[in-house]
Amino acid sequence: MKTVLCLLFVASSAMGQGFVINEDDSHFFVYRAPEEMSMAGLNAFVDQYAGTKVSHLFLCPNAMKASYRSAVRDAIWDIDGQNIDKGDGSGRQWVSNAKLLFDRGLDPYAVWIARCREKGISPWLSMRMNDVHNVDDPTCYIHDHFWVKHPDYWRVPGSKGNWVDRALDYGIPEVREHNMALVRELLERYDADGLELDWMRFGYHFAPGKEKEGAEILTTFTREVRKLTKEWAAKRGHPIKLGARVPTLPDAAIGLGMDAVTWVREGLIDMLVPTPFWATTDFDIPIETWRERIGPSVKNIVLAAGGEVLLRAYPSAPLAGVDLPSTRGFAAAHLHRGADQIYLFNYMDKEPMLGPAGTYQKLLHEGLSLDVAAKNPRRHVVTFRDTVAPGMSNDAVLPVDALKGGAFRIYIGPAPKQGKMTFVAGLTARDEVDKAACEVFLNDAPCKPMADGPDPKLYPTVARALQFECPLASAKEGYNNVRISQKPGQAGQQIVWAELRIEP
Repeated sequence: MKTVLCLLFVASSAMGQGFVINEDDSHFFVYRAPEEMSMAGLNAFVDQYAGTKVSHLFLCPNAMKASYRSAVRDAIWDIDGQNIDKGDGSGRQWVSNAKLLFDRGLDPYAVWIARCREKGISPWLSMRMNDVHNVDDPTCYIHDHFWVKHPDYWRVPGSKGNWVDRALDYGIPEVREHNMALVRELLERYDADGLELDWMRFGYHFAPGKEKEGAEILTTFTREVRKLTKEWAAKRGHPIKLGARVPTLPDAAIGLGMDAVTWVREGLIDMLVPTPFWATTDFDIPIETWRERIGPSVKNIVLAAGGEVLLRAYPSAPLAGVDLPSTRGFAAAHLHRGADQIYLFNYMDKEPMLGPAGTYQKLLHEGLSLDVAAKNPRRHVVTFRDTVAPGMSNDAVLPVDALKGGAFRIYIGPAPKQGKMTFVAGLTARDEVDKAACEVFLNDAPCKPMADGPDPKLYPTVARALQFECPLASAKEGYNNVRISQKPGQAGQQIVWAELRIEP
């Protein structure tokens, strides 16, 4: 079960400056010892973020099941013959620790919300709207009985195919009511500052071919949730914000039934997060296009660019982890192009990133303001769109036949005025890869070959990381064009990785 962590850099004066961490429904329970299932252990989780740049905690209480004793969903410990035996033991740890808290009369989400306020951190709830982890095993312990008993409610009824084919179909009224019941319970049970509707877990909510016509269904659903947040705000005596996570491209969002532009224009949400699903960070989210599509109403929301803790150069590529420079690069680019926030997903304590011990703490304490991101080493990596609507391109440009050559359009945010700018091209293992030589141009200016990159962990399956020093005078703010081609007369190679590095 993939756990989830989100970080947001908040630029809105109404929400304050800083990060927001999203603690998913399993991470705390899986990675803590039974002795930490106590008031002290719960408080310690929040306290680790006190005094850092963290200003908001987003607390995820559910996937299919809830990690608390819900009246409308199975609790994670409601097993009833389901398969809990996983090789890593995480299932039993999650179930056991969540149940232990319940037996001790402790509701982690209520405790965390209260502790957040004590420490000056704003607490939100983040609800997964259609989680389908592990649906390849229908007997898995994480599945709610509603899903198990109703394969006729799946996007592709009774499917034995892709995970997303087994997601629930929001075109079915019973599915919408099943999820609205949890919305009502969360708002009634917990006094949070906001509720996030996470439509990117897993991003596919209607029967194939019915996605676009589902847009009005999800808009109506969002209207109902907005009505509930207003009602509970009046009862609580403070605003209750509403947020939503959607695909990175506006056309992908509407093409999958998530009409986020309308949600903003109607004043239904206060925060919008265009984000990938999971496969990779998208370093080219068109924030300016979102602003243009939304129009003047964009000033009424916090528009966040959502990142991930993983990197893939193309869909079938192996996973790579992020490090602090790549996280800074993501932040610098998207804040520069108009994002109010940076939202990072799956960044979980203690050490979720590549780099030396303490890298995560350095991120928390430094923050991701444009000033911090641009004045420190940063990486801008070529990736792709991992969630698009039917018929849309995923914009993958790798791998590239090196002899034929390739071109990359890379958004870097602010152009460096001093320091060093390097283009990195990763070659996969092939005959005579050690002899390969390439030519590189940045915005038509020639780049100088350097020694190969020394850290292969950053580039999975890369046999050689070719490096080229780019002339700073040729760098531009925003998009930069890089061309590369292998010199003729050599054994042909394949380029499987590309990025620009900036060391101010």
